[in-house]
Order: sequence, then structure tokens, then C-alpha cells
Amino acid sequence: MNKYEVMFIVKATMESEDVKKTAESFKKLVSELKGKVAEYKELGQKHLAYPIKKELNGYYFLMTIEADKETIQEFDRKIRLDENVLRLLIIRKDEE
Repeated sequence: MNKYEVMFIVKATMESEDVKKTAESFKKLVSELKGKVAEYKELGQKHLAYPIKKELNGYYFLMTIEADKETIQEFDRKIRLDENVLRLLIIRKDEE
């Protein structure tokens, strides 16, 4: 299994409960796809450098995931279908 860092930005115009539910659903999705969330951080609401989908603010999340390539591909596909996600970045971490 490889380690990946996943950062995603969720619309800040949603209710705070819905923002947290969206992030929790992504954590569950990793588990359902046979991956493991090693670390999870809420980075909070921040002003975006430029408007994304007419949004000026976003709520940032960072996860470290242990999974195989197929799991990450399926996770990427499913998270991009969510209309509340403004941006997504997945980076494979090299072994140190």
C-alpha cells in the first residue's frame, strides 16, 4: 500500500453541519474502498485566491491515506462527482 496526501476544498456557503458530513462521508468512502485514513485534519475556512465556481471562500481538509492505486483512482472518481467539492489534490508520498 502507498501513502497519499489528499487535500480538498468544500464550499463554505453550506451549513457547518453539512461541511462536516461531507468530509466524514469521504473518510467513510476510503474505508469502504479498502483504504485506511492515517491522518485527518480540518484546516478551516479560508479566502480563496480567486473565485472557484463563483465561491470566494472554501473549507479546507487534509487527509493522509494508505491505499493501493485502484482505491485512489476510485476515490478520486467518486469525490469529483460531489458538487460541493471545489478542488481536489491527491499526491503520492514517497517513502523516506
